[in-house]
Amino acid sequence: MSATNAPFGLRPAFHPSGLDRAQALAGGIASAYNTDILKGQPVKLNTSGVLVVAAAGDAFQGAFAGVEWTDTTGRRRVSNYWPANTAYQTGSCVAYFYNDPNIVYEIQADGSLAQTSIGDQADLSNTTAGSNTTGLSQCTLSTTLVGSGASAQMRIVDLAPYPDNAWGDTYTIVRATINESQYNASVNAI
Repeated sequence: MSATNAPFGLRPAFHPSGLDRAQALAGGIASAYNTDILKGQPVKLNTSGVLVVAAAGDAFQGAFAGVEWTDTTGRRRVSNYWPANTAYQTGSCVAYFYNDPNIVYEIQADGSLAQTSIGDQADLSNTTAGSNTTGLSQCTLSTTLVGSGASAQMRIVDLAPYPDNAWGDTYTIVRATINESQYNASVNAI
């Protein structure tokens, strides 16, 4: 499994409390927003209070989970991703995303990670990669660790417990938490 480059974005594994629910954000995406937002892709709130794709190095909210809206013909749509340039009827869009910084996510690294990476931090990579056919993100975690005294988007907390996944594998799958959340008072929020 982790010898194959098959990224899946940010996938919630668990929350320490047992509750890893997505938040529903009314009007959560601007009508005709010109970028796909894929399931598992990192998202942040912009200054208008709507979700946009987060880039590597950005403080962000969490992982996109899906969206529903009423299109301009009056048909209700539900999707695991936001199709770029989609217009909708005013007030009909509800976007879902995981935003609790305590959620532990699984994510594939863009290379090999060793067990010594536990507790270290890294930024996301390939944040816009994915498929608008499946609607799934292919975002990965960079193997460039920031080391002591520095900060990055994600903190590595464990290895994902799969039979074909081990420390040092070519594309290690790890568990990580959001380190640079927009909700953190020490980070420039929006």
